[in-house]
Amino acid sequence: MKIAIIDYETGNLKSVSKALELASNNVLKKSNIEIINSAKDLNHFDKVVLPGQGSFKQCFQSLNSIHGILDGLTDFVTVKKKPILGICVGMQLFATFGDEDGGSDGLGWIKGKVKKISLKDLSLKLPHMGWNNIQISSTSKLLNGINNDSHFYFVHSYSFDVDGEKYVSATTNYSIEIVSAIEKENIFGTQFHPEKSQANGIKILENFVKI
Repeated sequence: MKIAIIDYETGNLKSVSKALELASNNVLKKSNIEIINSAKDLNHFDKVVLPGQGSFKQCFQSLNSIHGILDGLTDFVTVKKKPILGICVGMQLFATFGDEDGGSDGLGWIKGKVKKISLKDLSLKLPHMGWNNIQISSTSKLLNGINNDSHFYFVHSYSFDVDGEKYVSATTNYSIEIVSAIEKENIFGTQFHPEKSQANGIKILENFVKI
C-alpha cells in the first residue's frame, strides 16, 4: 500500500510523515509513505493525506498552484473513491466555501462553510490551541477504538460549519460546539492534529492505514 502526502507548501509535512510511517509500520510492518507535489503522481497511490495550516484562502491558492492537482484529487476521491484524510485546514478545504481573508471556494466535497469561531465565553481566546476532548457523535471507521472524551491537539481559529449532521463524526466544545472530525464514504478529516496527539493520534492514523 502506498500513501501520498500532498506538499503544497503548507502544513507540517515532516511531523505528518513520521507519524504516518509509525502508524503504517504498526499495522503493516512496513511503510510506503511519499511526499508528492505533482498531480501526475497521484495514480500511483492508494490513499492521500492532505495536511494544512494557515488561512483557508492561502491554502486553497497554494494547492491550486500545482498544475492539475484539483482535477486529479477530485478524480482520485469522487470517481476512483480512494481514501483521503484531511488534517486541520486540509479538512476545511473539503468545504464548499471558506470566509477567511475575503473568502474562497473550497473543494466542495462536503457541503458547508468554514467560519471564524464566534466565542461566547470571552475569557477564552483564539486561536483554539492545545489539548481538548472530542465527543464522538456517530459510528466512524477513523475513530474506531477511540474512547469518547479522548484528548487531541488543536490549533485553529476557524471551524467547518457542516450542513447537517450526517457527515459529522465528532465534535469539540470550545465555548461553542466545533466540528472536530468528519467522515463521508472515503473522505475523512480531523480538525485536530493526529500527528501531534500522541497515542490517540497514532491510533487515528493506524485506522486510516487499515481503511
